[in-house]
Amino acid sequence: MTHDFLPIKAIDHIELYVGNAKQAAHFYRTGFGFAQAAYSGLETGNRQTTSYVMVQGKIRLVLTTALGPDHPVARHAHLHGDGVAVIALSVPDAESAYHETTARGASGAIAPTTIEDECGVLRYSAIRAYGDTLIKFVDRSGYRGAFAPGFQPRNGYSPEADNGRAWAKGVGLAAIDHMVGNVELGAMNRWVEFFAMTMGFSQLIHFDDQDISTEYSALMSKVMQDGTGKVKFPINEPAEGKKKSQIQEYLDYYYTPGVQHIACSTGDIVSTVTQLRDNGIEFLRVPTTYYEDLESRVGKINEPIDKLAELGVLVDRDEEGYLLQIFTKPVEERPTVFFEIIERHGSRGFGKGNFKALFESIEREQELRGNL
Repeated sequence: MTHDFLPIKAIDHIELYVGNAKQAAHFYRTGFGFAQAAYSGLETGNRQTTSYVMVQGKIRLVLTTALGPDHPVARHAHLHGDGVAVIALSVPDAESAYHETTARGASGAIAPTTIEDECGVLRYSAIRAYGDTLIKFVDRSGYRGAFAPGFQPRNGYSPEADNGRAWAKGVGLAAIDHMVGNVELGAMNRWVEFFAMTMGFSQLIHFDDQDISTEYSALMSKVMQDGTGKVKFPINEPAEGKKKSQIQEYLDYYYTPGVQHIACSTGDIVSTVTQLRDNGIEFLRVPTTYYEDLESRVGKINEPIDKLAELGVLVDRDEEGYLLQIFTKPVEERPTVFFEIIERHGSRGFGKGNFKALFESIEREQELRGNL
């Protein structure tokens, strides 16, 4: 048995650098059902940035805005628009994680750091991934506060009360299933190698431009996962096509490689999507013809097909089971970051059978934006 030099417990949090954290927090609360768990800003003694920690199920989003134009957070938001800046992984030893990954070729971004307050000690470090994205290692085994030193709890939040799990059920989003990164043409294999060599990830699935293509555009994708299979990072690159792929559109507006979408799991996609739609979240739609012979394509499923058709939920089956999935439209003005909602019934796949219908739907949106 090989030694796991980078044991990962879970995804600790995702930090987005945004132009206005107060407004972003309002959007994620009213639109996606998150609840504010903690806050850092001028009122807590932070003179540089303001951050809102938003929680739902096991998902923790941190929304951060700079309080001045020259801060790195401000420069990030100016270049990319609102976007994922930090993917934080919970580890048993942040110092070891840093040294193990940098010794294998990762570029260090934040050397091992210890901060503390009356709630204990928090340790973290970070390395650089694609574009301006950081992968942060967080050890909160010695910390019992709401989030980190410098943050104050909000709305009665306490990670001790229920381990941070059921405090905010929201619309039923449970956990982060996977996070997809977009990189430039020719760079996918380099980043696959990065995750394999520096973090010990293995390749789960490979999709080529024959798997993911339409009449006009194509892309290639490889899915990397950690040893537990809990942390999955698909990596996409554009492929040559008659017109511009959605990956190239993202790169044109984000200006560098970065996180394209966050997939959140749910135990009841019909209920979750119904609530999200009622909250004003917009989803991609596929033609109604997609559902005409759905059962003959995917077999018997538990959910009523007419309800899936009404909501626009897609279904795919593999040898291990089936999954249901749906994708939001971009949640920013730029056609960059969006969310996927996914419910798994045994399947560990990513909806290969839906790629063509989904990408044609995305192309219709690109055409409306004048970017196809």
